[in-house]
Amino acid sequence: MVKVRDGDLDRLGLLFERYKRPLYGFFYGMNRDQELCEDLVQNTFIRILKYRHLFRGDGDFKTWMFHIARNVSHDQFRKNKIRLKEDVDRWHERLGHNENKLSEMQATEEQELLNMAMARLPEDRREVLLLSKYEEKKYKEIGEILGCSEGAVKVKVFRALQELKAVYQQLEKRM
Repeated sequence: MVKVRDGDLDRLGLLFERYKRPLYGFFYGMNRDQELCEDLVQNTFIRILKYRHLFRGDGDFKTWMFHIARNVSHDQFRKNKIRLKEDVDRWHERLGHNENKLSEMQATEEQELLNMAMARLPEDRREVLLLSKYEEKKYKEIGEILGCSEGAVKVKVFRALQELKAVYQQLEKRM
């Protein structure tokens, strides 16, 4: 990134190839919309290019990148007032008409329950879990991304996990 900042813009393509999947995974965990996720990844790299002069080089690039990605995500949700919602029709499409689909669904029931539970969490809780568990970021890095202390991140992750567990158990009882 230091080379990109200093004018070697061809290097941005390498960064894009290296980090597009983790960014996509982060965005997908936040909104479950493939096309929107692709757009958000591109918007993140547009901002990286636009604000490359602000990269100091004394910290980890991934932390700086996820900080930008987080802002891109928040701006998108504010701009379009998108709310994550369960779409029952999508569940019917997934089930289809094949009799084997039921057995497939039962085999992945826990994962689906977890996805549903994650979707019901408030955005800030979902975000901190995605950064800590999916992206496997250290608490210090998450603190830098969120603009809070490492201790505050530990508390946020703990509370988010507690809430996820409670939502998961509620969904499990309904099934």
